[in-house]
Amino acid sequence: MTVKIASAQYDISFLADWQDYQDKAERWVADAAAQHANILLFPEYASMELASLFGVAVYSSLSKQLAAMQTVLADYIALFQGLAQRYQCLIQAGTFPVKTASGAYRNRAYLFMPDGSMDYQDKLMMTRFENEQWFIQSGDELKVFDTAYGRIAINICYDSEFPLLARKQAEAGAKLILVPSCTDTQAGFHRVKIGCQARALENQCYVVQSCLVGEAAWSEAVDVNVGAAAVYTPVDRGFPDNGILAIGELNLVQWVFADISLANCDAIRGQGQVFNYRDWPLQNRFG
Repeated sequence: MTVKIASAQYDISFLADWQDYQDKAERWVADAAAQHANILLFPEYASMELASLFGVAVYSSLSKQLAAMQTVLADYIALFQGLAQRYQCLIQAGTFPVKTASGAYRNRAYLFMPDGSMDYQDKLMMTRFENEQWFIQSGDELKVFDTAYGRIAINICYDSEFPLLARKQAEAGAKLILVPSCTDTQAGFHRVKIGCQARALENQCYVVQSCLVGEAAWSEAVDVNVGAAAVYTPVDRGFPDNGILAIGELNLVQWVFADISLANCDAIRGQGQVFNYRDWPLQNRFG
């Protein structure tokens, strides 16, 4: 089965009202659907443009914006559930900082299915900014999701730089890993990019990165955003020699599209030039 992926280079807007956000989200989804995309990926913290709805006293405060965002969480979920159903596509809507029952905030990536169902992956490895300034806490469960297109996993930005997470997901059957990311320097973007390519090479699977782009000087959380969305592959016969199936122009607002076939991962895992996926356990001989 061939699946078309759409990965967003998404800009942060200053919103007039909720309708403004709803219209923007639908424009993006409709555009990808018009190109026959089956799976849509938005960036980490794409939802933070919603903080602009609450005024300067809120969006200028890292703590106040987190609290205010909870008042639109139900509407956010309903919006993307409806879009996934209306356009019959799978949407990973980026991430949303969610206040849990314990009172802790977690950076949560929702996955919306065409049948109206949904699930989520919480970020597991927190950056210094999240730990030391924003006080967003790590999740405690690593998941793999069953979809009509096969088993899919999510690594949220910094998570992609830690190989054992993706390895466990690959061993659980994931051949496609979605990486919503938000980076404010070229170095940060390249760290995630290198992590994504390494995970694709090690596990002989597809890894798709989405990026926030552009500046939002009004925002305390996502004021500067750098990156290029891409679809990374194994580096083996039948795949690009550099492991890059598609990549956007740095910092340009756009969708990046690519057609993939998860069956190709099975093929090279069994008949490839090398057996990175199969040979992973051999490392254990050395410690």
